[in-house]
Amino acid sequence: MDRFEHYGWPFFEERHRQLAAEADGWIQKKLIEEEDADSICRYFVRELGKAGFLKHCVSATPDVRSIALLREVLAYHHGLADFAFVMQGLGSGPIVLAGTEAQKKAYLPRVAQGETIAAFALSEPEAGSDVAAMTCTATQKGGGWVVNGVKTWISNGGIADFYVTFAKAEAGISAFIVDAKEVDASERIDIIAPHPMATVKFKDSKAELIGEAGHGFKLAMRNLDVFRTTVAGAALGFARRALAESLARAKNRKMFGARLADLQMTQAKLADMATGIEAAALLTYRSAWVKDTKQTRVTREAAMAKMHATEMAQEVVDGAVQIFGGLGVKSGHPVERLYREVRALRIYEGATEVQKVIIARELLK
Repeated sequence: MDRFEHYGWPFFEERHRQLAAEADGWIQKKLIEEEDADSICRYFVRELGKAGFLKHCVSATPDVRSIALLREVLAYHHGLADFAFVMQGLGSGPIVLAGTEAQKKAYLPRVAQGETIAAFALSEPEAGSDVAAMTCTATQKGGGWVVNGVKTWISNGGIADFYVTFAKAEAGISAFIVDAKEVDASERIDIIAPHPMATVKFKDSKAELIGEAGHGFKLAMRNLDVFRTTVAGAALGFARRALAESLARAKNRKMFGARLADLQMTQAKLADMATGIEAAALLTYRSAWVKDTKQTRVTREAAMAKMHATEMAQEVVDGAVQIFGGLGVKSGHPVERLYREVRALRIYEGATEVQKVIIARELLK
């Protein structure tokens, strides 16, 4: 089975196929022994910058197909490589979309070169999907802005150099750049698939306004409109790796005098896994293609891709664990790692239930 077969679909151009092949060869040479998650993420940010891949995250005209393909390739090999890559884009996206020329020059080149780590601070203890419940505030003070409040579930929290932060100003929700020196990110959050995450506290933290005051929510949604589709790309990477591991196991595992692959139940499971992956890939790259070629909002398409691909990936990885039996739950085994890594995809950047609401609202307009 050729896992690069879909790169020949009409959704892609030759440059996309070349990019995917380049990234696949590159990441296989950059895999490192497990250390702490902070160190691994710093390492991948630095190496991705040196290799030139991060430039795709900070482009003024982002190519969603390229970002999604890179996420698929990176996630196939290492979940933290995917995480390090996409957070540079998600964290700096509002600056790309609405920052001043001075802000772009100050931040984006260093983000693209892997010299500066970005973070996206939107969620709060009582305001996740319900952004209207946001309590973090921003006020003008001494000719500038200060932010007060608490953000949580912040990826790259604790290692970021700056936080693109959303807070309520007099004009409404607004976006700001807050330097890491202005916040307390010492309260780290441990999760099942370790990566840098923290609760971030702001106390009269100096901030730079991005774009216009009161336009922060629209800016956050425009940013997610680019990156939500790419979550589906990461899901594809996890799912394809789970299928590859399952195929190898089924071909080599002896059971009841035959191979595991010779059992009809195994064949049915593998067929379901492969079909689910291909269906999700079509939704994912349709969404990316529409965004790239039509330059329109893809709210519905991105929500469909994100919802279906992440739910599919959860099922495929769970199937892989079942095929491996006891080995599938052994700590450190590839499918055990995938099982922990894939779960968060159904939650972040809008949980599955939120995607259903978005799709329905788009249909009912």
